[in-house]
Amino acid sequence: MAYAVGHISGGHFNPAVSLGLWAGGKFEARDLIGYIVAQVVGAIAAAGVLYLIISGQSGFETVGGFASNGYGELSPGGYSMTAVIIAEIVLTAFFLLVILGSTNVSAPKGFAPIAIGLALTLIHLISIPISNTSVNPARSLSQALFADGAYLSQVWIFWVAPIAGAIVGGLIHKSMFEKE
Repeated sequence: MAYAVGHISGGHFNPAVSLGLWAGGKFEARDLIGYIVAQVVGAIAAAGVLYLIISGQSGFETVGGFASNGYGELSPGGYSMTAVIIAEIVLTAFFLLVILGSTNVSAPKGFAPIAIGLALTLIHLISIPISNTSVNPARSLSQALFADGAYLSQVWIFWVAPIAGAIVGGLIHKSMFEKE
């Protein structure tokens, strides 16, 4: 997706990333609300399309968890709220460090989407068993809206933790890796 539409929006599909880029000094505050609204609307539209596809299966009865994020009984591996919060903060902070590092002016040109995509793949491999992987609040909300169960009641964690992690990652990059 970054190669396909990155030239249009900078490849922003994630409110946490937009806020982390802002914290890292790479995104204007005046653009945040518009981007976040578009990201949430886009995620809900995408989840709606997935719902239409899934519900079109012969014998369809329910979407179940619909790959929603959760902790405790709603975590794929039964992880606690504390474990999920730590994982989401740390993984999102590292995601921002990869994004900011690979898009830095001194980084090799043209490879950022590859580094970002591989980092996101690794994040998913690590955290699917923990929380079904958020690092993207818009995706978390969109899935929870369609899921069966109490996922919507837990979605606040999947806004707070990724945003906190993204801001930490942005501030770390700004303070340690940006040349003045």
